[in-house]
Amino acid sequence: MSSQQSSKKKGNHPARFHYEFAGPYLGPLGMIIGLPVITFLYSKYCTDQGWPVPSLTLEDLTPQKILSEFIASFKMEVFMVYVAYWLYQAALYFVLPGIKGKGIKLSDGSQLEYPFNGLLSSLVTLTIVLGIHFTDFFNGKYNLDWIADNYLPLTTATVVFSVAQAIFLYAYSFSGKKLLAVGGNSGNYLYDFFIGRELNPRVFGLDLKYFNELRPGLLQWGIYNIAFAYKQSKLSPNGLPDAWMILVVIFESYYILDAVMNEPAILTTMDITTDGFGWMLSFGDLAWVPCLYSLQARYLSTRYHSLSTFTDFLYLAMVIVLGVLGMIIFRGANSQKDQYKRDPNHPSVKKLETIQTQHKPLLVGGWWGKARHINYLGDWLMSISWSLPCGFGSPLPYFYPVYFAVLLVHRDMRDEEKCAAKYGKAWQEYCRRVKYRIIPYIY
Repeated sequence: MSSQQSSKKKGNHPARFHYEFAGPYLGPLGMIIGLPVITFLYSKYCTDQGWPVPSLTLEDLTPQKILSEFIASFKMEVFMVYVAYWLYQAALYFVLPGIKGKGIKLSDGSQLEYPFNGLLSSLVTLTIVLGIHFTDFFNGKYNLDWIADNYLPLTTATVVFSVAQAIFLYAYSFSGKKLLAVGGNSGNYLYDFFIGRELNPRVFGLDLKYFNELRPGLLQWGIYNIAFAYKQSKLSPNGLPDAWMILVVIFESYYILDAVMNEPAILTTMDITTDGFGWMLSFGDLAWVPCLYSLQARYLSTRYHSLSTFTDFLYLAMVIVLGVLGMIIFRGANSQKDQYKRDPNHPSVKKLETIQTQHKPLLVGGWWGKARHINYLGDWLMSISWSLPCGFGSPLPYFYPVYFAVLLVHRDMRDEEKCAAKYGKAWQEYCRRVKYRIIPYIY
């Protein structure tokens, strides 16, 4: 996955690091081209005709055809609506009340301050979206129907905006004195553009990486789900979504709310502490998350299935149990880790076993004694429970848990490598004590 590179000091950091994602050329270039294509194709061809649609031909998958279809799907009105939405979210970042907190200490000794008002921002936005829909404020435009019907041009808008933002971020990283991410300061233009050159870019006080991580894309995913549930309700004999759609919306809404309710926890994640903000996170936050993570709701919106047999109810119960189990593992592990970081003397974590290191103690008790990334297991189980309500008529809804498994294993590899270098022999002892990486007794 990586190759060792070292060179003389460049910028604010020594350019000694590991190329990741099969860098510096093949992986980054493949993802910069391939991921927008995947996002666009899934958005275009997930229809009520099935997947793949019967009319899909090999000609539709040629580069020339995909590019022409992408250009044709761009609508300036939709793009401007998206820009207005992004700017609106940025405004809420500044004007809504909320406590403020500081991130971890950076390599230059500074600690950045962040506003924790993501939950309030989400609730205000959702209220406005539903208000526009039910009051018909724009005479039938920009409501839930409009959102569902314009899913493809909205996808195009997010792709265009995310790429434009990535170009801005790369250019902006050369202005003034900036704290650069070690991994994004290679001197290779393509790789640095992809991975992110500046660690915490801020424009007029807006921390772009932190803002993009939890605000526009994550909330857009939730809004898509509601729009697709409303669309499916029109196919229902009782005017309500079916149980499968309701389950998907509830599970995924929980995930979104969990993120914004535990907003301070993101400040200790690899995305914030280690990675720069470049194409990878810009595209991931703004395009990949809302457009790909809403696939299950979009797939279900084209059909209605009632619960009619005992097997249906049994299957529904199984999916619920799996989803709740994932929630318990995910939130339990993350809360335990965050509580220990905030206050290691708190009664809930005080008695947990640890291994002392030259930096900070490593937890080997509680959830973190079962696997070194036990929270990833909970995350993955939840992703499976989002897809199972779609049945097995198409592989499309299962793209997310398959992709997510690859992502989590890669994250695990990145973190293992980083921790091995940071903690040395203490990490070897930790791995001896906690043998499994993600799934206890298996992996």
